[in-house]
Amino acid sequence: MPKGINKAELFCDYYAKWIDVYKKGAIREVTMNKYLMTCKWLVKLVPDLRMEELDRITYQKLLNEYAEHHEKQTVMDFHHQLKGAILDAVDEGLIFRDPTRKTIIKGKPPQIKKMKYLNQFQLQTLISCLNLKEKVNWDYFILLAAKTGMRFSETLALTPSDFDFKNQLLSISKTWDYKGNGGFLATKNRSSVRSIQIDWQTVIRFSELVKGFPQDKPIFVDGKVYNSTVNDKLGRMCRQCKIPVISIHGLRHTHASLLLFTGVSIASVARRLGHSSINTTQKTYLHIIQELENKDIDLVMRLLAGLS
Repeated sequence: MPKGINKAELFCDYYAKWIDVYKKGAIREVTMNKYLMTCKWLVKLVPDLRMEELDRITYQKLLNEYAEHHEKQTVMDFHHQLKGAILDAVDEGLIFRDPTRKTIIKGKPPQIKKMKYLNQFQLQTLISCLNLKEKVNWDYFILLAAKTGMRFSETLALTPSDFDFKNQLLSISKTWDYKGNGGFLATKNRSSVRSIQIDWQTVIRFSELVKGFPQDKPIFVDGKVYNSTVNDKLGRMCRQCKIPVISIHGLRHTHASLLLFTGVSIASVARRLGHSSINTTQKTYLHIIQELENKDIDLVMRLLAGLS
């Protein structure tokens, strides 16, 4: 048994050590913060729970108590973050049996979140209001976010070398650490590494814009960047254009929504957005998919009626 670890050790203390040994330096800062928050919840909910006392009933009670304050998906994430440490404790002989077996995930019903996005006319109005000067500005950032559906951090990380103007392709392989000290980071997941097609108008605009620009330098980053700065700029433009106010992430929803309404397959939209699976796309844009299915039913009925 490793020195300094024993069955009488507090679960929250063991978990804190486990995070420090196995997660520190191996995961992104935003993910690390989630593990640290899970540790704080352990201190709050089971401050006196010892490793030797951790059995299935005790663990289920812990999850149930956490579920009183959180939605089911959040409880699932909490469970997964704890399970890795617990399974290691089982391997070390600190716990006799795996207490996470046959776990029941509970939680509060999810809040209905109204997605904000623009229709095609509203987006066209916004783009026509953009002040696209000779030099880089946030208007170009807004244009690119609308035309590609990229995440905020992905757009910030773009360099001239990411553009393949000849083949009208844009390579997305990294993000920018705008929440931390800056610098390039890995993408959200493996599926986020992708190449997407861009239209010829965007090719012309950006091929001129990045001329003479260092190939490996972020196009839109010059010092510290805040999400709120760009969202405030976009909000002012929306009010100026007299269209609904949305965020940069709302432009991502707008992009996906327009593709779906145009008839682009869910699989193609998922790949373009860099979703880890089609299920993510289906879940996020369920209301749009249902609306499209209703239109499909009308088409089917018209076809069948014409066969009589």
